[in-house]
Amino acid sequence: MPRKKARKKILIIEDEMALVNNLALALSDDFEVASATTADEGLRKACKELPDLILLDLMLPDRSGIEVLRQLKGDPKTDDIKVVVLTNLSGGDIISQILAAGGKEYIVKADWSIAEVVEKIKKAIE
Repeated sequence: MPRKKARKKILIIEDEMALVNNLALALSDDFEVASATTADEGLRKACKELPDLILLDLMLPDRSGIEVLRQLKGDPKTDDIKVVVLTNLSGGDIISQILAAGGKEYIVKADWSIAEVVEKIKKAIE
């Protein structure tokens, strides 16, 4: 009997529960999904679960997503995890901060539907 291929893991670090639930529902057919609503919880889960990709909000209740991104990229255990930043912020300054901190991709929440975000994630994770 052939072994079932392991599903890739996605960690959503986002404090807006409606968005977390919608993303998790949309992604759960193709991926194993975990979530965290604070930066500290997200960092703990990232180190423990070592997801293939992290969806990271920039505006978290306990610290900025940029700080979380820097911490992830500064830790040899998590530095190779792909990070897609979710934000309502846009503009050159925030984009340059994301890229300088090690983010490869960012999504301005207001500009994308859930289905479009899922497609972007599928492309980023493959």
